[in-house]
Amino acid sequence: MEMKTPRVNYKKKKSMISSDVLIPKILAFFAVISILTTVGIVLILVFESLGFFREVPFWQFITGTEWTPLFSDPKFGVLPLVTGTLLVTLIASIVAIPIGLGSAIYLSEYAPSKVRNIVKPILEILAGIPTIVYGFFALNFVTPVLQFIIPQTEIFNALSAGIVVGIMIIPIICSLSEDAMMAVPNSLRNGAYALGSTKLEVALKIVVPAALSGIIASFVLGLSRAVGETMIVTLAAGNLAQMAYNPLQSIQTLTAYIVSVSSGDTSYGSVEYMTIYAVGITLFVMTLAMNILARTISKRFREEY
Repeated sequence: MEMKTPRVNYKKKKSMISSDVLIPKILAFFAVISILTTVGIVLILVFESLGFFREVPFWQFITGTEWTPLFSDPKFGVLPLVTGTLLVTLIASIVAIPIGLGSAIYLSEYAPSKVRNIVKPILEILAGIPTIVYGFFALNFVTPVLQFIIPQTEIFNALSAGIVVGIMIIPIICSLSEDAMMAVPNSLRNGAYALGSTKLEVALKIVVPAALSGIIASFVLGLSRAVGETMIVTLAAGNLAQMAYNPLQSIQTLTAYIVSVSSGDTSYGSVEYMTIYAVGITLFVMTLAMNILARTISKRFREEY
């Protein structure tokens, strides 16, 4: 019996070879664009900040406790802005981390699949709400409630802004933590149950430690989002740069200052205008340090299965 030789579609084969060669180059081009964009942002911040530090000593900038660059007698100590930013971030973490992690444990370990499929998308809707809406919510609802409970609360205060920023980052922490917990193999859970562990013990002593790398990453991502938040703190926290440790007082954050100067009448190229870049690179260094710390901790506690 004569065997027929299969026909080869040379046009289709040539097209497949071309796509195999072309697609990796296109993807590599996109990757290079991302890298160059990041490098460009860093270079702009560095070069523009150098112009500021030619006029203002670096040591005075990072250790000064007065920030009045737009006054007749300007002071360029950035610590009040850093203190305000960290205060809002601390309040946001106190709100978001317990609620976000608790919600993730419930969705991962306790909730039936039907409940999880309904609750998780509803929770993640919070991430799609514009931040300016959160800002008005903080100013028009949270602040009056705080003033009713604590009468000495100022109209613009760090506590209201921190609470609402914490509400905003709950979906980030919850969603990423729940994904990390769901990735833990069921064999670990079943082994713990076989040894007589309760569901709570399995969740807290087996699943959470096993997913700790992803949980920490969710914390850092959420807190980095809190550090860089602009509209909520601009509307709710005020624009008074002071070394305030009382959350009931008005403060100013790094991002709020950038917004106030960018939308003002500051002349381009002046020292006052260049403070934008000095404050911007300070914010960049803070978030970079947080991400490096998170990466180090994640590597230390990373579990592979």
